[in-house]
Amino acid sequence: MTLVIGVDSSTQSCKVLVTDAATGAVVRQGRASHPDGTSVDPEAWWTALQAVIADAGGVDDVEAWAVGGQQHGMVALDADGRVIRDALLWNDTRSAQAAADLTAEFGADELARRTGLVPVASFTITKLRWLRDHEPENAAHVAAVALPHDWLTWRLRGFGPAGESPRGPVLDELVTDRSDASGTGYWNPATGDYDHELLVAALGHDALLPRVLGPDEWVTDAAGRRVGGGAGDNAGAALGLGAGPGDVVVSIGTSGTVFAVSEERTIDPTGTVAGFADCTGRFLPLVATLNAARVLDAIARVLGVDHAELSRLALAAQPGAAGLQLVPYFEGERTPNLPDATASLTGMTLASTTRENLARAAVEGMLSGLAAGLAALRGLGVPLERALLIGGGAQSEAVRQIAPLVLGLPVEVPEPGEYVALGAARQAASVLAV
Repeated sequence: MTLVIGVDSSTQSCKVLVTDAATGAVVRQGRASHPDGTSVDPEAWWTALQAVIADAGGVDDVEAWAVGGQQHGMVALDADGRVIRDALLWNDTRSAQAAADLTAEFGADELARRTGLVPVASFTITKLRWLRDHEPENAAHVAAVALPHDWLTWRLRGFGPAGESPRGPVLDELVTDRSDASGTGYWNPATGDYDHELLVAALGHDALLPRVLGPDEWVTDAAGRRVGGGAGDNAGAALGLGAGPGDVVVSIGTSGTVFAVSEERTIDPTGTVAGFADCTGRFLPLVATLNAARVLDAIARVLGVDHAELSRLALAAQPGAAGLQLVPYFEGERTPNLPDATASLTGMTLASTTRENLARAAVEGMLSGLAAGLAALRGLGVPLERALLIGGGAQSEAVRQIAPLVLGLPVEVPEPGEYVALGAARQAASVLAV
């Protein structure tokens, strides 16, 4: 049996799967938590990854590996390979003004054309501008900029800070993949090249960026094992799910994401759809919402029930909840871009205001927010034929039954799994076949 490792280094935790390269069957696994917060010392990720690999039986019998991970986080390195400051993660919003400034300087249309993105605080380019504006001494020392999965790949291959790693601080050995590069705001998905003019506009000077490996390219670690380019988390999940053109993945977690596998690049100057690439050579247009599974949490609390009972109540009501409608913007919303919005409940009559209808309205309202993402993808010509429903919210029977009615697509609900790590393992297996 040939074994490979797939890693998912997410915001909250690190997961490692050792799988059979031929069948994808999970042979061993491990998991560890990451620190809370929106600004994190990358060393915590490295410590967790080493511990989890050890818990999963180590790498001595493994022939290839790849790392998937959270997108957008800024890992700034000096010339000696040392991390200059804590990494600003995707969910750190301090760079919102930097996003607005960059958009004003270049224009939304131009940025969408050049990078597939209109800056928001999530993206790496805005964090570099924040660093330039608020910590100029740190910005001046930046010799290279990596993303979380780039940096972990580099460390696991044996590179790292001077005097602390066997292969030393060889910054030229930083590598990434198309999917994670496409979330930076300074990479062009049409040409496959970095846009250094935008990088300089953000950071104030040029810096080394990880080499972008193609879908079948690989490098080696210190023991000669093949190492794939890895993936951003959404692209890793798509690969792990086996999603292809025509598929749209609807992930119902704390927040919601809707992303489709597409043969064609998308450009959306409104910024609603992020024009990401995937890790197979295709594209992964994505829409994010702020309000997803927590909508169900909130209404379950109001009704004083658990999620199983909320589901039963919702299915006891008729479609449309007798006119009761929940607009679920409990924490504002990103799609549509209404950061200061609040939730509202309308259509209340003596007849419609029942526990069953309120539960139904919660499910329909949450799914309607995700359906708006599907509409945005359709508006850009992305073909959508099947929805794959994943995440904690997908375990609700009411969500499973109501989703096809609201989304307007056939819906499949894969078994729960660590799909980012599975995708990384699948990539690792594929580079062995090259």
